[in-house]
Amino acid sequence: MSDRITSIQAREIYAARGTVSLQVKVETESGAVGIATPESGVSTGTYEAAFLLDGGDRYNGLGVRNAAKKTNEEIGPALVGMDVTDQAGIDMAMISMDGTPNKSRLGANAIVGVSLAVIIAAAKSCKLPLYRYIGGPAARTVPIPIVGIGTGGRYRDPGESRWFKPSYEFAAFGAGSYAEALYWSWQCTRETVGLLRQRYPGRFQPAYHSLSLAGVIDHDRELLEAMTEAIVRAGHEGEVGIYFDCAADCYYERDIDRYVGYFSAGEKTRDDVLSLLKEWVEQYPIVSLEDPLHELDIEGHALAVKELGVEVVGDDFFTTNPERLQRAIEAGAASSMVLKITQIGTVTEALEACSLARLNGYNIHPCGSRGDNATIGDFAVGLNAGQVRGGNRNRLVAIEEELGSTAIWLGKEAYTGWRNR
Repeated sequence: MSDRITSIQAREIYAARGTVSLQVKVETESGAVGIATPESGVSTGTYEAAFLLDGGDRYNGLGVRNAAKKTNEEIGPALVGMDVTDQAGIDMAMISMDGTPNKSRLGANAIVGVSLAVIIAAAKSCKLPLYRYIGGPAARTVPIPIVGIGTGGRYRDPGESRWFKPSYEFAAFGAGSYAEALYWSWQCTRETVGLLRQRYPGRFQPAYHSLSLAGVIDHDRELLEAMTEAIVRAGHEGEVGIYFDCAADCYYERDIDRYVGYFSAGEKTRDDVLSLLKEWVEQYPIVSLEDPLHELDIEGHALAVKELGVEVVGDDFFTTNPERLQRAIEAGAASSMVLKITQIGTVTEALEACSLARLNGYNIHPCGSRGDNATIGDFAVGLNAGQVRGGNRNRLVAIEEELGSTAIWLGKEAYTGWRNR
């Protein structure tokens, strides 16, 4: 029995990350409601679908009243009456209405806001938790949480929008459960803060939510050393790894083909970066590296896969885009794809990218940094991804409890390309 959409409404709100964002609400005949709030990211790829922003002086041009208007006056009326479970039909209708290659006319924030709200409402209409609606009975894998502690030093100002990169995180793969992994990560974070206090008295001041070592350390190696020692002190050597989002494009200068201020002061070539990372994966318990080279360097990412022996994750490199992923697959570049539905603009296209990744041996790496924290955990479980960055932690604890003894924990098997570890 179909459940037809009766209303689609959007408005501008203040979102969880402190940004001005779009909120989309979808309602159906049965009373099912889906709400989504897509946000832009700190590190954004050139090939991401284009958010529609207002421009002008208001909110420095970042307002989204125009996107709300497009949703309320164009998208909503066109989709009312469609079956809320027809995800592909709804998404393709919006893509056709937009008519641009990057969703810039209606706005990717409007389109993805509707797309995400639709799948949430559809799950409720079917009286299923979202992870079960996405993955069916096979959705049983609880993800390893990737828990961020903050950033390293700042050796060049890459601009306001990309200030918080690279970012460093713990991955407690040996914990055996999501809840226990959160606790282990908390222990390791506490030990890291204690070590930094000892090593940099008077200079290191931990922030409330995360640490920043700008002006404290001279090389990000110093943070990796502290994190590695913290893992040992917490009693989890060999059971907790280090993940970091390099976001190399933030530091890449195309006119000179050099990375400037990347991990330390000065310039680095691609070979310099790969040599440094190779040294680090041998010295420290690194399990994954995200965007280690700039977003156009397919050959370099293929070299990273061959030389580093850890999971190489594509975020800005792929932008959850099946076409960009296909090019990388052909070159053997990277081994895991970040899932950010806002990057590509619809749930249907994002799931297409996930299917392509899986068929070619790539991992799926869901990340909730774009306003989908409430749902990305469900996507992680629904796709049996095995790991997740961000997400509503309370939601994932609840999913783990709901799955009970049927839950699967992958541990080291969650990672691709983990050589001799």
